[in-house]
Amino acid sequence: MDLMNQQFAFNFFKHTGGFATLIMSRKMLIDGDVGSGNEEDHYDFDLFVIGAGSGGVRASRFSAQYGAKVGICELPFHPISSEVIGGVGGTCVIRGCVPKKILVYGASFGPEIQDSREYGWKVNEKVDFDWKKLLHKKTEEIVRLNGIYKRLLSNAGVKLFEGEGRIVGPNEVEVIQIDGTKLSYSAKHILIATGSRAQRLDIPGQELAITSDEALSLEELPKRVVVLGGGYIAVEFASIWRGMGSTVNLCFRKELPLRGFDDEMRALVARNLEGRGIILHPQTNLTKLVKTEDGIKVTTDHGEELIADVVLFATGRVPNTKRLNLQAVGVEVDSIGAVKVDEYSRTNVPSIWAVGDVTNRINLTPVALMEGTLFAKTVFGNEPSKPDYSNIPCAVFCIPPLSVVGLSEEQAIEQANGDILVYTSTFNPMKNSISGRQEKTLMKLIVSAETDKVIGASMCGPDAAEIMQGIAIALKCGATKAQFDSTVGIHPSSAEEFVTMRSVTRRIAAAGKPKTNL
Repeated sequence: MDLMNQQFAFNFFKHTGGFATLIMSRKMLIDGDVGSGNEEDHYDFDLFVIGAGSGGVRASRFSAQYGAKVGICELPFHPISSEVIGGVGGTCVIRGCVPKKILVYGASFGPEIQDSREYGWKVNEKVDFDWKKLLHKKTEEIVRLNGIYKRLLSNAGVKLFEGEGRIVGPNEVEVIQIDGTKLSYSAKHILIATGSRAQRLDIPGQELAITSDEALSLEELPKRVVVLGGGYIAVEFASIWRGMGSTVNLCFRKELPLRGFDDEMRALVARNLEGRGIILHPQTNLTKLVKTEDGIKVTTDHGEELIADVVLFATGRVPNTKRLNLQAVGVEVDSIGAVKVDEYSRTNVPSIWAVGDVTNRINLTPVALMEGTLFAKTVFGNEPSKPDYSNIPCAVFCIPPLSVVGLSEEQAIEQANGDILVYTSTFNPMKNSISGRQEKTLMKLIVSAETDKVIGASMCGPDAAEIMQGIAIALKCGATKAQFDSTVGIHPSSAEEFVTMRSVTRRIAAAGKPKTNL
């Protein structure tokens, strides 16, 4: 554009209000109502957060660091949640990732002790396990973390209220305290961060089953367990109880567990679960639970009957929105109750926002942390920022674990514009060669043939999550297969396989279809 045309464009943009429109649009994103710019003093808080889990705590702390006056409310603490019980730290800290991982560690010692015999350790045939001791240590740890989260809020200058929060207006929240008294506060911005809750299958006798909440706090270790579900919670608890010596039956609706993950990895997870002694019931649902003298009688849709001390429903989670009064305020939710938000985590009501599992986007703790961080940056840091959901790594802490980042083979084929190269390595880990454990590790890279970029990676085997975090950085940086190949490996380690896979296992043409639909 020559100088004359540049000047014309400048004058046209200026006189038609273009600059004002740009500035006003940015202000609307940050302030909501354009006319509210000078009304901050009329609010009790710049931000009030409902829910002090990972996303809520992160958003409130970072907002306070930007100079905002922040209030946050959370339900009273207890390991087992309900509509009126919660705790600062949220699901992950109190009844999710952290206590679950502690139990995974505990369950892993059993097989490790058995394997140690071949390494020269003399171990009695009968190894005793004290469930109550582990449960006590687990509870001590989540109480400690609950206290740490409270101190983080206090140190950031965030005002914490204990009670149930609900929204009564676009800029007003109500907190119902433990004694029933109600407090009302105004806020320029309201953030919903109430997470999600385990749901139960609606069948006769459903009250006899437990969810993951109760599974983390059982008074006695069950000898016989039936787990219903094929997701990560189901396979993790199946691994936990089996590692502690329980008889475990795992029932799921598909041919393989872990729908949505790479099919080849799913097949290996299933073999590993069976290899560890878990009894799999694919394409199976439960129809009825009945209390008997011998335990809970479980009936499947194939007419099979199982007896269990504990039945776990790991059949998904639903957003915690039922008691927030959202309909009255006009906040839109979807068919399962998840809060609808735009790419900046804002609802259809300009002053109300939402992050974390309550929005049902990608329900992972680190994602809630990312969303909370970018919310604070957008609203109080004057820097509108959208969460980036590409190449988010995750792990399933079954024994041994599965971890992935980027696209599965099936997703890559579905989304591909060109050919896909698949590299795999299957091997018996060095540790198993001495112990004699027959359990393969599988590692996999998905590469774009056109660009040579690695677009997906997965691993099922010991330390998968620890290894995959580093691989995720490479994918986030756009690493190519040639760069993987030029990286010197750490020897001897399983991780080095990711930089030594030279031969293509298979090349899939752009017109190809996923191998399976399991």
